[in-house]
Amino acid sequence: MISINAAFDGGNIEVVRAESPGDIQLNIRKDTEADFFQWFSFRLNGARGEDCVLKIINAGQASYTRGWDGYQVVASSDRVHWRRVPTAYENGVLTIRHRPESDAVHYAYFAPYSMERHADLVARCQAAEGVTLTVPGVTAEGRSIDVLRFGEPGKVAGVSQTKAKPALWVIARQHPGETMAEWFMQGFMHRLLDREDGAVRALLDSAVVYAVPNMNPDGSALGNLRVNAVGTNLNREWESPSLEKSPEVWHVRRMMRDSGVDLCLDVHGDEGLPYNFIAAFEGIAEASEAQLGVMNRFRDGLAQLNPDFQTEHGYPKATPGKGMKTTSTGYLASYLGTVSMTLEMPFKDTANAPNPDVGWSPGRAMALGRSTVEPMLAAAWDLPLT
Repeated sequence: MISINAAFDGGNIEVVRAESPGDIQLNIRKDTEADFFQWFSFRLNGARGEDCVLKIINAGQASYTRGWDGYQVVASSDRVHWRRVPTAYENGVLTIRHRPESDAVHYAYFAPYSMERHADLVARCQAAEGVTLTVPGVTAEGRSIDVLRFGEPGKVAGVSQTKAKPALWVIARQHPGETMAEWFMQGFMHRLLDREDGAVRALLDSAVVYAVPNMNPDGSALGNLRVNAVGTNLNREWESPSLEKSPEVWHVRRMMRDSGVDLCLDVHGDEGLPYNFIAAFEGIAEASEAQLGVMNRFRDGLAQLNPDFQTEHGYPKATPGKGMKTTSTGYLASYLGTVSMTLEMPFKDTANAPNPDVGWSPGRAMALGRSTVEPMLAAAWDLPLT
């Protein structure tokens, strides 16, 4: 007998009909206290060797229907290795065709990053020499907001005693369904633990790095695409966060203002565009040429280091003075003078460097995270020190 289950950390699916492997009909559940939906993660049991046809029948009402064009679902039997499986979007229905080779198969919008994996990542990093864990506050449901600091604040070696290390922040997963963002963070943070890596040593001699691997633990656990436990899109709260609606932003923003934030990379996923790219703060009226220069050199350096990243395709640049100040990138650039950037990764494959078997994947996201160290080092040297 076949069955479908999503009653686990990050799970999301509703069963409409599942009487036979060839006729399974599903709906994606809406986010908690919100109308967003697109993220799904579920397990199919009891269909080994069967030609399964799974139809997500409300895909045409999802938040970003453009995201289904050219998209292939990921599947895994061991929840370690994820492969793309044949998927088609037609007449508002997303159809998955797959023959499972095991008794249970997991399907998801992108490879999940569970809260248990998050706990392991935080535990490994905070136990390492030179790493400090701070919990500036908790979410609406009482989960810890984890901030890891790599390196020590202080003076830059070999520079005048008036020159302090810049504070570099990397935050991820404001939108919980964008799990590639935390895979990116795993790659980045694990590399920062390698003190035999010359670039890492130089970076931590030149700057202090603050990492928030998951800005939205509640939404992640609940299986939401975009919001926290009270229905708030965190990346529209930065100008005026509140403890009631957006405690995650409130606590992190307060800590940023205390520590300083000279550069911030906010890591996301984009449903529609099949590219890795950076969206910056060109539309912020207060943006200086010096800030934009650091950003452009960061972006160009990352493209040179990792061909999975590119600079040709991305969001249209906002007209100066028309940029949003409610996002992390807009708020930090406008009010704190930060070189702030939003890194977007695809849910699909990368059109400029395709890998049809896995598409954009956890391994590729982690590799991009590791590649970020050198551009961040260059930016640390490039930033005006105070």
